[in-house]
Amino acid sequence: MLDLSATPEPSIGDTIRRFASRHRVWLVSLAILLVVFVLAPGQALTSSRFVAGALIDTAPFLALSIAVAAYATASGADNLIARVFAGSPLTMIAVAAAFGALSPFCSCGVIPLIAALLSMGVPLSAVMAFWLASPVIDPSMFVLTSGLLGAEFAIAKTLAAIGLGVFGGYVTFALSRAGNLSDPLRPGVGNGGCGASAVRRPGKVAWRFWQEPARRAKFRKEALSSTLFLLKWLTLAFLLESLMLAYVPADWVASALGGEGFAPVLTATLVGVPAYLNGYAALPLVSGLIEQGMAPGAGLAFLVAGGVTSLPAAIAVFALVKRPVFALYIAFALIGSLSSGLLYQAWLS
Repeated sequence: MLDLSATPEPSIGDTIRRFASRHRVWLVSLAILLVVFVLAPGQALTSSRFVAGALIDTAPFLALSIAVAAYATASGADNLIARVFAGSPLTMIAVAAAFGALSPFCSCGVIPLIAALLSMGVPLSAVMAFWLASPVIDPSMFVLTSGLLGAEFAIAKTLAAIGLGVFGGYVTFALSRAGNLSDPLRPGVGNGGCGASAVRRPGKVAWRFWQEPARRAKFRKEALSSTLFLLKWLTLAFLLESLMLAYVPADWVASALGGEGFAPVLTATLVGVPAYLNGYAALPLVSGLIEQGMAPGAGLAFLVAGGVTSLPAAIAVFALVKRPVFALYIAFALIGSLSSGLLYQAWLS
């Protein structure tokens, strides 16, 4: 008798689509390299050497960033996020902004965490502070930023993230006190997901995680996942950087984004919204642009604006909250990134 309950074998087309979806970043890098090889074989070889050398130079910072992320997951330190959202609203906003900038929270957990916090009645002002600061910097990105752009730039980026979160949180608090922004979640959005359980049932932090076999296994799994994630994005980023250095005229970059004043920072802020790839992928690209004459303040504005308004983050925000809250989120990102770029440029001057 035919077993109708049996799961049908996946077709070749389904297998190819799943493979392409899972490895699309690697496939994009390979496709770019193949196109360059066809059009300019010499540049393909140069770009391959550039990528290999850049990955070797970045390896110490990459290893440290992976260790930080894996330790946070294995020890349960990311559960500390649940303790941030308590206390007076004004204090809560400042602490949430700082924690958002400094916490190595996983990308899969941020979105359900935000839904959980809002559905549990946590004030939108504190959630906004965390939400704005979180995508801009974390310990892993701080280490990589220090390696590629210098410690001073990494510190400026961290301060920009905290400042952006505090600014957005306090403005949201003032608007909420005036009777606006009530019930920010879209209908049907509730709590749940991998990040929400840490808020509802915060577990203990095992700082010596290596004493427990399950946590050691979790550390290995997270380390491998982080390695593959960072490696694929940095490979694509260094490949694009090599092509940018080869084909983008340095004088064009210097004239468009270099120099002092308001215009380069504003341009970088507006360009950062649609052109941003990924927080880790953007770092070597900005490093290459600064080497070609881009103003450091413009580079900071690009990174901050792109981090907050990158397509995945913006889509997630739009899916969770109502349009006025989404518009406010975008406005905070643009104003905050522009201000941080101008302040950093003024500091350097």
